[in-house]
Amino acid sequence: MSSNVLGTEGYAEYAAQMIERWERTPFSDLHGDVAHLLPEVPSLILDVGAGSGRDASALAEMGHSIVAVEPVDALRNFGSTRHRSSRIEWVDDSLPDLNVVRSMNLAFDVAMLTAVWMHIDASERVRAMRHLSSLLLHGGHVLMTIRHGPAPTGRRMFEVAHEETVQLAAVCGLRCVHSDTTGSIQESNRNQGVTWTRLAFRRN
Repeated sequence: MSSNVLGTEGYAEYAAQMIERWERTPFSDLHGDVAHLLPEVPSLILDVGAGSGRDASALAEMGHSIVAVEPVDALRNFGSTRHRSSRIEWVDDSLPDLNVVRSMNLAFDVAMLTAVWMHIDASERVRAMRHLSSLLLHGGHVLMTIRHGPAPTGRRMFEVAHEETVQLAAVCGLRCVHSDTTGSIQESNRNQGVTWTRLAFRRN
């Protein structure tokens, strides 16, 4: 599917390099600041843009069940092989509409979007936020990271304002419960001025 999905440009071509980088970055290093928002009991989690499966695997080891959404064939194939688990279901689907996931008629405790949101444009983000909210249980959370700064060559990437995202979430019944912006953990990106915003929303 990846060749038809806007926002995935550059990922298939550089899949091997990305996988190597992602796999050496521990889940706790990226998500420790919102770990307290993850359910303490086994729950159903949607991982949108699951990439190599690093996060899905870590969540499965915690006892959660994960629907791992990844439109790039090379990444999905790696993840489903490297992180094989009965708790992870891999799905070829994508934002903004998540048609396959929505057809599954599931309700999730958490939706994770790590380095995904900035790949879709303003009109797509409106649709995507609405669908994400509809897929969450009441009291469930959306956890996302958004990249700011120069875009890598060949990537479809937009500058997304923190305020816009918080307001859009509010319209969709999602209240911001966590927000912070930090420098990139990758030195080369940090030197280019790349920063990341972490946002967490709770469904009312």
